[in-house]
Amino acid sequence: MENTDIRHSDMENLLPFWSSLSDSEKELINENSRLYSFKAKDNIHGGIGDCTGIILVRSGRLRTYIFSSEGKEITINRLSPGDVCILSASCILHNISFDIRLDAEKDSEIYIIRPNAFDQLKKSNIHVSNFINAVMNERFSDSMWIIEQILFMSFDKRLAIFLLDQSVAEKSDTLHFTHDEIARHLGSAREVVSRMLKYFENEDMVSLSRGSITLADKKKLRDLTI
Repeated sequence: MENTDIRHSDMENLLPFWSSLSDSEKELINENSRLYSFKAKDNIHGGIGDCTGIILVRSGRLRTYIFSSEGKEITINRLSPGDVCILSASCILHNISFDIRLDAEKDSEIYIIRPNAFDQLKKSNIHVSNFINAVMNERFSDSMWIIEQILFMSFDKRLAIFLLDQSVAEKSDTLHFTHDEIARHLGSAREVVSRMLKYFENEDMVSLSRGSITLADKKKLRDLTI
């Protein structure tokens, strides 16, 4: 993992409030930010007690997930270029503590802004504070959507939604996931995923091969999600 000097133009693109900052506030971010490179599957944020900082995704893709004491994982959301992770700096979020973890799903470049510097901006600039509130509301909605799926949706529907969402994200009908990886994303067991994918294959909705899944009939999959 190596870092490089910050690039001013990136901050203009990644922080919507950049134009509302004073020169001294911009300099504060410049002095307290670094660009890091991570390989796919590298851990970026290790969970509770780890206050990494504000993460801005420049390239690649990150996965935000929770990890239970029983060893189960469930994906909360994914972060693509232009996205921001606030929960990786939970130490500056009063009365909010999330035990999330953050991994690189693909080779990625991210900026990390030190939490103390961002906290200083949050307290002095209303545009920064409003930005944090907006991101937190969006992440809360993501979390509620995941909870709703777990509590109220059948697994075939959840799996169909996952496959269709990944097809859009990858811009491809062929997805390169193992059954174990899908199980971790959905907080389920590999055996459950394998049985349901086999059922999908028998119904001609997908075609299975080692390490990949091809969506053969998206209409049938979409019908499951209704």
